[in-house]
Amino acid sequence: MTLEKNTLKAAALSAQALTRFAREVAKYPTDQKQSAVMACLTIVQEECGFVSADNEIAVADYLAMTPIAVHEVTTFYNMYNQRPVGKYKLNVCTNLPCQLRDGAIALAHLEQRLGIHMGGTTEDGMFTLQQSECLGACADSPVLLVNDLNMCSFMSNEKLDQLIDGLISAEANAA
Repeated sequence: MTLEKNTLKAAALSAQALTRFAREVAKYPTDQKQSAVMACLTIVQEECGFVSADNEIAVADYLAMTPIAVHEVTTFYNMYNQRPVGKYKLNVCTNLPCQLRDGAIALAHLEQRLGIHMGGTTEDGMFTLQQSECLGACADSPVLLVNDLNMCSFMSNEKLDQLIDGLISAEANAA
């Protein structure tokens, strides 16, 4: 497929996103451009805030993949949001080793503190709370990942409260 044909199918994406797609695809042999699927999904999420079903189709068209193959990637990895999320996405590890070291207690504390259940977003749109599979820091449990980038370890209820208070304070100071 040519870039022009892909541009028509991926019209919801900006020219900048499509340029970035092309750079990612260029890293792979022509017959293996599907290898850029994760990079393209990340670009979509950076631009749109989440990966919609329409954007999955646009990525599939661009990479000559079936839409279900792209959807499988989107749904397998916790880092891809399939709907809008809060400004701060908090992924609490609830895999068995973390469960044995108070991961469930941390999740319950955040649910109570934020007034939402796992999978929910606060009314002000500031926080989304999710459970996560293994974050690879079992010895540091309870562990959570903020916005898929910053890992926080040994998160007691007190440290969780400090994190939430700090994020709220940072937002208030930015306004």
